[in-house]
Amino acid sequence: MASEVNSGLDLKRAEELAKSLSEALSCGNCEEAVQLSKSLSELSVPVSVSISSQVYPQDSIRLIVGVEDAQSDAYIPVTFVVSPDMTIAQLKEKVSHDFGFHPTLQRWVIGKRLAQDQETLYSHGIRKSGDQAFLFILSAHVAHFTRHQQKLDQDQQRLEGIMESMQSIQLCPRGLAGGGGEKTALLPEIEDTPPPLPPKPQTATKPAVLPKPQLGWACITCTYVNKPTRPGCEMCGQERPEGYEVPDIYQPDQEEILRLQREQLALLEYEQAQQEERERNYLYLLATEDQNLITNATEEDCPICFSPLQPGEGIVLRECLHTFCRECLKGTIVNSQDAEVSCPDNCDSKLLDREIQELLTEEEHQRFLELRLSIAESRSEHSFHCQTPNCRGWCIYEDEVNEFLCDLCNETNCILCRAIHKDMNCKDYQDDLRIRAENDQAAQQTKQMLESMLQNGEAMKCPRCDVIVQKKDGCDWICCLMCRTEICWVTKQARWGPNGSGDTSGGCRCRVNNQPCHPNCQNCH
Repeated sequence: MASEVNSGLDLKRAEELAKSLSEALSCGNCEEAVQLSKSLSELSVPVSVSISSQVYPQDSIRLIVGVEDAQSDAYIPVTFVVSPDMTIAQLKEKVSHDFGFHPTLQRWVIGKRLAQDQETLYSHGIRKSGDQAFLFILSAHVAHFTRHQQKLDQDQQRLEGIMESMQSIQLCPRGLAGGGGEKTALLPEIEDTPPPLPPKPQTATKPAVLPKPQLGWACITCTYVNKPTRPGCEMCGQERPEGYEVPDIYQPDQEEILRLQREQLALLEYEQAQQEERERNYLYLLATEDQNLITNATEEDCPICFSPLQPGEGIVLRECLHTFCRECLKGTIVNSQDAEVSCPDNCDSKLLDREIQELLTEEEHQRFLELRLSIAESRSEHSFHCQTPNCRGWCIYEDEVNEFLCDLCNETNCILCRAIHKDMNCKDYQDDLRIRAENDQAAQQTKQMLESMLQNGEAMKCPRCDVIVQKKDGCDWICCLMCRTEICWVTKQARWGPNGSGDTSGGCRCRVNNQPCHPNCQNCH
């Protein structure tokens, strides 16, 4: 009995010393704190020292927490409203209360360090909104956490809550309540042996009720169960699984009906805005169709000279919508060596004729057209230029055409002789050319040209009438215009024998015994 009294006195003394030590530390009295600590240590009583929450910042902050569990690789960001003086244990209790994850299953990592329960968020650098932490949820199997342990913890929490609510209730012990010697029963007496409980009446066992089927779709990212009609997750925005259909038995509530109506209205407004934009674009195209050049509507930079172009100063090409200044586009056209002018921005689009004509002066445009014709003539394989001096007329001939009537000078050109021999056939012209070549320099040049064509294999003499003929294109079969002799171009002799067409006793004898007349023969028959 005496030891219990002494133990109570030591405990009371320890409480007084601890309170005095707290005051001395708060006031900064070092000497008194040393003496009180020495006296308190002599009692050998367990003591805890903590900093008052009043010294921490009192404003609540928003802590961004990345949550991940052991069952999936999904990383879910969650925001908690906390205070810097909150301990990790208190933070675990908050998560357990809000989300149902028991503190035993929680592992907090802050600043690349595993946080301990007694540590505060302030000690880990959590001091302002936007600071980050990481929460890993262990599986119950790994943490050796059972349902029985969870039930015990829940019961303990309920008892602690009851005890906290009863701290303000004063209970009087059973027995005498004063010096009168009378027994005042403030509370009913509790018998040592409780009376037996009456037997429980037998009740019929109710049949098991099947759980109500869950309506909605589970998000594959955060596992949140959304309402069937939601197109995306309400928590993380993940799209609804493809192929999911709203059940026929589902009836949306009033809030969901309003949301669906707003979505339908927004869709109609979007479609209407698209239709109005298409109509505006169509009217703009109609307005610009009559314009040869389209100017820029916004401020741009010329990609060639990099000069800034205010609205209306640049030219927008119709084909590619690239914008340039007038000077750069005009220089591109004038210096072009091609019949078609490409976009200067290295794209496949071409400048339209109406754009080219509008950018150039009349003289510049005429020179450009002449250059175009010259380029087209030089690049055409079967082109023939009019032989009239200073005439710009030319044509592209076909194999069966031997004459070209120039529309500019109204002269008829012989394509075979490459000359104009009016009122003369080819033989008379070539005979006259040999006579005039002795005194006429122009005739001599024409004669030299024909001889050069004979030497280069571009022309040949008819084996019957000796007139110069040439093959323009196609197969190796040609026909002399004067004597109508069929000629094999590759062998330079008549196609048939002396008896004419079909006589294989002479000529090139092509296809006799299925043999070509020459290795290079191209269908001379």
